[in-house]
Amino acid sequence: MKRILVATDFSTRSDRALRRATLLARQVSAEIVLVHVVDDDQPPRLVKAEERAAGELLNDLAATLREVDRVHCETRVVLGEPFQAIAEAAERADADVVVMGPHRRQALRDVFIGTTIERTIGRSRRPVIMANAVPAGTYIRVLVATDFSDRSAIAAKEARKLGLLDHIEVLVLHAFDAPARSMTTHSLMTMDQLKDYIADEEERAAGELSKFLQEVDLWPNQRFVQLIELSAPETIRDCAHKHKVDLVVIGTHGRTGPAKFFLGSVAEEVLRNSEADVLVVPGVTSSSPEQPQ
Repeated sequence: MKRILVATDFSTRSDRALRRATLLARQVSAEIVLVHVVDDDQPPRLVKAEERAAGELLNDLAATLREVDRVHCETRVVLGEPFQAIAEAAERADADVVVMGPHRRQALRDVFIGTTIERTIGRSRRPVIMANAVPAGTYIRVLVATDFSDRSAIAAKEARKLGLLDHIEVLVLHAFDAPARSMTTHSLMTMDQLKDYIADEEERAAGELSKFLQEVDLWPNQRFVQLIELSAPETIRDCAHKHKVDLVVIGTHGRTGPAKFFLGSVAEEVLRNSEADVLVVPGVTSSSPEQPQ
């Protein structure tokens, strides 16, 4: 990890992202690119005024990073829609990862158009960390969530490439389903038969997890296969909470066709409800061949 882009709107939430990025930068000797987006859909006079004000604030933050934290920092004010402008800025800066603060929860707006961070991830080929927790130090415990898909493999490999799995406790979780627990099939099974069925599904999932870990060359401190009781996102969240995880790693699909506007329900729910930080890795990363739009 050589370059970290931090998107800031100068809010307390963004301060959280900047602090996390600073800790990461100091840990791996990376530099920070600090970006603020000015909405250009307003009168030019207001755009210019906001550009000047944002530039001054960014310069103050950068000076503190250089003088106090000893982290090299560049600043950029960009124009446009936040999600698009952040994704483009990350490409121009050749950032290894983007760090953003937790979104402000606005139920109806989130349902209809998604949050800025979700839309940024949908447009970006760069991994994104959403800094949910108040940073108190470097990451100690990371949970990698996998469904054995190609995008899960990409997420695990990218997290390792970024150095986020080095010298740290790594946990891996696969949340598995047992379809025959449905009411129709359940009514045809005795309790012992149901228990045996779930045990067989768990054993099968454990075998697939071992195979997946070999394929991605990941050897965690702990691994879990856990039956989904309510939903996969809740299973991931509960596991992260139980084991006091600092960072959850999860993948999402690529940017081809209409899919580029959506993360997928699991990644969305983890992002919106996780107490820990979340690293979301797109199915197509900066090191992957460009896909048609």
